Amino acid sequence: MKNFFEGIAWLFEEIFFIPYSLLRQLEQTQWALANTVNWLFLIVGFAALIYWIMQLNLFDKRGEEDKDPSAHSFL
Repeated sequence: MKNFFEGIAWLFEEIFFIPYSLLRQLEQTQWALANTVNWLFLIVGFAALIYWIMQLNLFDKRGEEDKDPSAHSFL
């Protein structure tokens, strides 16, 4: 059983993490390029935030939001 888990560890460390090892080496020379994964997450997060705010404004303009103080049971 120990060999099985060591095999899984080897697979992840030596094969699946190759792109991240390359990014770690690239960090010494080009910081912005090495953080491409972080930039992508940031862009996706901002896009989701903008979409969410636009949807909230759309529901507010239609009057579909229940603004009654007793609308939620925990209030």
